[in-house]
Amino acid sequence: MRLFLIDRGNRSGTATPKNPIVLAHGLLGFDELRLGGRYFRGVQYWRGITDALRANGIEVIIASVPPSSSIEERAAKLCKDIEEKADGKSVNIIAHSMGGLDSRYMISRLRPDNVNVLSLTTIASPHRGSYFADFLIEEIGPNVLPKLYNFFNGHGISTGAFSQLTQKYMQEEFNPKTPDVRGVQYFSYGATVEPGMFSPFRQSHAIVERKEGPNDGLTAVLAMEVGWDREESETLLARLSEFEGQLIKV
Repeated sequence: MRLFLIDRGNRSGTATPKNPIVLAHGLLGFDELRLGGRYFRGVQYWRGITDALRANGIEVIIASVPPSSSIEERAAKLCKDIEEKADGKSVNIIAHSMGGLDSRYMISRLRPDNVNVLSLTTIASPHRGSYFADFLIEEIGPNVLPKLYNFFNGHGISTGAFSQLTQKYMQEEFNPKTPDVRGVQYFSYGATVEPGMFSPFRQSHAIVERKEGPNDGLTAVLAMEVGWDREESETLLARLSEFEGQLIKV
């Protein structure tokens, strides 16, 4: 496998991909968030990445799916975005967090006739579930959880995603029913981080670390591994605290 590091200018000897790259965001994600209307620059989920890819002559498609809806709903919207924006071209998908699960579902179970995926690269996707999701659901308890769901749903905030991110759901339901598709290359990247004193992920990181070791604040590195087909899958670990383009293969 060859790895290319993308900077603002195209490096000599680095071939520009012929097919579009689809960027699929994670839980509570977005394409661009505008808090100040048209007078202020929007906040981009893929800040800097989109510009770097396009500067190298790569066609980029930014998908936008329901932020906290179920994998099924998000995958259907991802499929629609690709259908509408790829103009029949084969695509490579780069997906962050839950976006990797949406992409796997679309490729394996929706199997759209007019969407041809050449490769799926996932970044910090909880392929084996997030222990922190299990922890939260257990802490909230079965008596309070339905009330919380009803409250959020009543205010137009979908809750379909949360129970699907648990280890139980991913390992017992999702993975057995969502196999590889031959002809699609699968890659996964994991990350670790040591949260600072005031990081919002400090507590969640500690909870996951006690149970499963190195993690990115929500998901253990081992849970980010694609791993269901080792002949066509490779996993890499990048340490965010040291990330200078160096990748550690695991």
